[in-house]
Amino acid sequence: MAVRALWYSRGTLHLLDQRQLPRRRVVLHLRKAREVADAIRRMVVRGAPAIGVAGAYGMALAAKEGRYTPASAAKLLASTRPTAHDLFVGIEVVRAAWAAGGEPEAAADAYRAKIVGECRAIGEVGARLFADGARVLTHCNAGALATVEWGTALAPLRLVHERGQKLFVWVDETRPVLQGSRLTAWELEEEGIPYRVIADNAAGHFMHTGQVDAVIVGADRIARNGDFANKIGTYEKAVVARANRIPFYVAAPWSTFDPSAARGAEIPVEERGPEEVLAFGGRPTAPIRSTARNPAFDVTPARYVTAFVTPDGLLGPRAVSRALRARAR
Repeated sequence: MAVRALWYSRGTLHLLDQRQLPRRRVVLHLRKAREVADAIRRMVVRGAPAIGVAGAYGMALAAKEGRYTPASAAKLLASTRPTAHDLFVGIEVVRAAWAAGGEPEAAADAYRAKIVGECRAIGEVGARLFADGARVLTHCNAGALATVEWGTALAPLRLVHERGQKLFVWVDETRPVLQGSRLTAWELEEEGIPYRVIADNAAGHFMHTGQVDAVIVGADRIARNGDFANKIGTYEKAVVARANRIPFYVAAPWSTFDPSAARGAEIPVEERGPEEVLAFGGRPTAPIRSTARNPAFDVTPARYVTAFVTPDGLLGPRAVSRALRARAR
């Protein structure tokens, strides 16, 4: 892969600092659990599967430090970001192994390998959805930066491109932190995949004028009924896609599906600081006395989803609950 979000070696977690992209490639080298927690909270690493893997390695580092119990380490790392289900899965995999006397580092390695394998499988499943010359819209960043390697929404597009099929990607900016224009565009540039960046509020125009053949996004948490949380702005893209009869796909590994959430209303939505909305690059973009609301995610109802792209095939929204029950057996 041309892009990797993180890697682990010799007791150190290496994170590509996503706040610095696309201007600079800066890698942070973390050896303490609290450093990992801070990196997740400050969005050094972001994207549900990637922060799940970072959380798993944070647990492994906590075990090496010798000052944490499995429970206290899990509490520290779980307090960082509330919406992405993968974070809690990655933490729990290592917590359970550690509490049972297993090797935390080996458990984290196995979890990372599982996520990478599932994302590659998502690529294989999803690549069949796109005809030659497809024009695809995506929102936020659901590539290798969000998932360690391959990506979720971008994995099928990578494979389509690798196989010589023509493809074009519309990249939503994704305000207020610009994960689309900063990160997705950077990944596509690295891979040589044709794209154009558009303002978030231009997506409807391109859908309405027949310039989008499909929409594919990632997810941060998927409830049993198929409602799902993703980066703020996803809901409106889904509604507009439905209005224009454009298929809307959601790509995610199994760690993103939350069997404990019956519906989207039960998904916690993180609200971040107003400064992300009121300023850009350290410069104010609103009157000095302005206040703001800054939900980082929204919840899209299942009825707007054409299909979930999973490692094991396409899944209709009504089949999510049944699939989760089968996996629990």
